[in-house]
Amino acid sequence: MDTNNCGPGQAEPAMDTADWRTQLPLDYRQRIVNKILDALKRHLPVPGQEGWNELRKIAVRFEEKIYTGATSQSDYLRKISLKMLTMETKTQTALANNLPSNSAGNSKNPQDPAD
Repeated sequence: MDTNNCGPGQAEPAMDTADWRTQLPLDYRQRIVNKILDALKRHLPVPGQEGWNELRKIAVRFEEKIYTGATSQSDYLRKISLKMLTMETKTQTALANNLPSNSAGNSKNPQDPAD
């Protein structure tokens, strides 16, 4: 006797991915929003309470958009991580491009002989 309850064409992973949101604790999402907010504060410094409130709204909207569009918890985390990494990379690139050209002379070049 077959103990497998799945009929032809039915896939168990579809059920797992369909209800991944119900298994995600609310405080987990809040922690993600806080991490997004921290990243935004580092890269988009804004003065005053009004600016902070605006950053919080942006973080909440961003998390909600990713949450509703994700197909699984791993997809949710991957998309958020990718966006945060992209923001970090863009900021570092912008900072590197804005450095004065003579600042590179202060660092040691590994190809130069040591004195």
